[in-house]
Amino acid sequence: MSEIVVSVKNLKKSFKDFKALKDVSFSVYKNDVFGFLGPNGAGKSTSLRCMLSLIDSDDGQIEIFGKSLRKNRFDVLSNIGSIIEKPDFYKYLSAFKNLEIMARISGRQVSKSEIEDIIHFVGLKGREYSKFKTYSHGMKQRLGIAQALMHNPELIILDEPTTGLDPQGIVDIRELILKLSKEQGKTVILSSHQLSEIEMIANRMVIINKGKSIIEGDVNELLNSSEMMVKFSCEEPERFCDVMSKEFSNISEFNVTASEIEFEINREEISEINAFMVNQKIKISGIEHKRKLEDYFIKMIQNED
Repeated sequence: MSEIVVSVKNLKKSFKDFKALKDVSFSVYKNDVFGFLGPNGAGKSTSLRCMLSLIDSDDGQIEIFGKSLRKNRFDVLSNIGSIIEKPDFYKYLSAFKNLEIMARISGRQVSKSEIEDIIHFVGLKGREYSKFKTYSHGMKQRLGIAQALMHNPELIILDEPTTGLDPQGIVDIRELILKLSKEQGKTVILSSHQLSEIEMIANRMVIINKGKSIIEGDVNELLNSSEMMVKFSCEEPERFCDVMSKEFSNISEFNVTASEIEFEINREEISEINAFMVNQKIKISGIEHKRKLEDYFIKMIQNED
């Protein structure tokens, strides 16, 4: 098993009567691109703020690099780079000058060539001396990541870094995050409310909802599970369910409407059921199926609306 970089256990946080975090737990391993997934208001930003000591948790344990955050705050935070809010810089100064000032304020000794290397790494070569106010939203995000890299941290935390970006900007940030992991060996925690985004970039993830962690694991294993939610459309839904109950006893729960039956199933059984219903003279007019996790996440989002 790889080295654990972040361990969060039973994290809780309330703001007066509102319980923002009720029970959040997850682990992040070295070199992970770790997806922190959940609908808006699930508790993602609050969790990340607790991990960066921007707010204090009410209960629970946070260990980063094998050290208690509460007891070793300075040592831990000195090895983390992050973007939690929209990157903000001096708008009339260049990217290079902004990073130079940030380094000076923080007391870091960073050479001109090191700043240029970081700017080039994030894809801003040729625009390093342009004023910040001339940058697109995507370029500002990349400069924010450059700032997070200035002290060469092991762990990078990015809160919804693609929000508000156009399609090309999203691709640019996605590629940059993958470069951080593959070329620089960084461990990256990436929060998002979009399952598709996490699927394309992360190797592991946790889903949280209403302040609780729901499921954690390898992205491919979670999303390529053989368990599916399938919806059969037919003219005789009650007869369909009756036949299913008798012939497929492993399936017992159905969501039935006037012309549709939805239930959980192993993907290999879909064609078998369809063929059996045809033999029973039950006319099937349509079959839809979704991965169980994808269906669950969609329902979570719909319940928030």
